Amino acid sequence: MRLKSAALLVFIGGAVGSITREFLMLVVPTLSRGFPLDILAANVVASFLIGFSTGRHNRKVINDGWHLLVTTGIMGGLSTFSSFAYASSVLMTASLTGALVAIAYVLTSLTMGFVAVIAGMRIGGPSH
Repeated sequence: MRLKSAALLVFIGGAVGSITREFLMLVVPTLSRGFPLDILAANVVASFLIGFSTGRHNRKVINDGWHLLVTTGIMGGLSTFSSFAYASSVLMTASLTGALVAIAYVLTSLTMGFVAVIAGMRIGGPSH
């Protein structure tokens, strides 16, 4: 794939992913004690779809261009590590309760992210 084509796919996908993330941020509520459910939802959905796209790509169901558009572009725009880190640090420094919520948020995010990637790869990948 040529560099210009790859860059265009990532650019378009990033725009779609970023708009989708903003929509999620507007419609998913923040839970009590400031638990950032919106960021968690965006990251877990992106993790699942990265796994699913990779599974489909490994099976040769989608080509390199579609895989790049989805994984690097759309899911790169949808997932948000910087917001994850910021929300965690805000919670961590708020109070003892906030620190406990932050720890729960980080552990939940990592666990659900790993599970979502594995589930996506299994669902999208080869049948056994």
